[in-house]
Amino acid sequence: MYTIFTLNDYDEAAAFIRARFEKEPTVGLILGSGLSPLAEAIEEAVRIPYSHIPHFPVSTVEGHAGQLVIGQLAGVQVCAMQGRFHFYEGYTPQQITFPVRVMQRLGIKQMIVTNAAGGLNPTFRAGELMLIEDHLNFVGMGGNNPLYGPNIETFGLRFPSMTKAYSPRLRGLLLQVSAELGIPVQRGVYAMVAGPSFETPAEVRFLRTVGADAVGMSTAPEVIVAHHAGMEVMGISSITNVAVDVTDSAADTSHTEVLETGAIIVPRLTQLLMGVLKMGC
Repeated sequence: MYTIFTLNDYDEAAAFIRARFEKEPTVGLILGSGLSPLAEAIEEAVRIPYSHIPHFPVSTVEGHAGQLVIGQLAGVQVCAMQGRFHFYEGYTPQQITFPVRVMQRLGIKQMIVTNAAGGLNPTFRAGELMLIEDHLNFVGMGGNNPLYGPNIETFGLRFPSMTKAYSPRLRGLLLQVSAELGIPVQRGVYAMVAGPSFETPAEVRFLRTVGADAVGMSTAPEVIVAHHAGMEVMGISSITNVAVDVTDSAADTSHTEVLETGAIIVPRLTQLLMGVLKMGC
């Protein structure tokens, strides 16, 4: 299952957006579940509902406001997705990543992707942040890669390398800012699964065994498409819950918990991102 978009489709959406701001954004932000309040820190903001933009999907999940917010953050012109799209909503990987390619057509060179994730690493605690160093894209490995279908050479190669999908330079900047601000950041591998059900205890144990430190239902498609299009990418997971790995546990996982913990994390995440932007992201 995939959707074919043409270069003209991306350019039509980009032209619609470009007509509504004066200063070109250079950094893109994708805000995950519970992280939409981060967009409120953007100054001189222009807000464009997704439903108004040609070919854009529409967010259907609680905690995803469903609009682009374009303005200044830490003196840098940014274009933020206040809410994203997911495979479990019924969207194809190409629809999920449509905004990423539109951002590239707007001239954006760096992409910062955030998400809410369950902690798999036994040392992680809810409320922590994890810098994504690599990912396991189970949805893509299962045949739903966002690059499936005709390749548009304007964006990138037919067979792009994913060895450095997460920019070493941007990761270094975040760790430097983290040390300077005294905000601890974990590091690890993010696993993307399809959702919308949360993982069973057996699945949690399996993901941990194959090297995943956190698990969620997004991010990998956007990162693949951004990297394919020549954008520099940084990813951060908000560990909003600790994944349950035994069937007789009294603990349980809910979307409410994800949203509540995500909101608590926002001030620290905002500080980190503003610090990275100030350092020349």
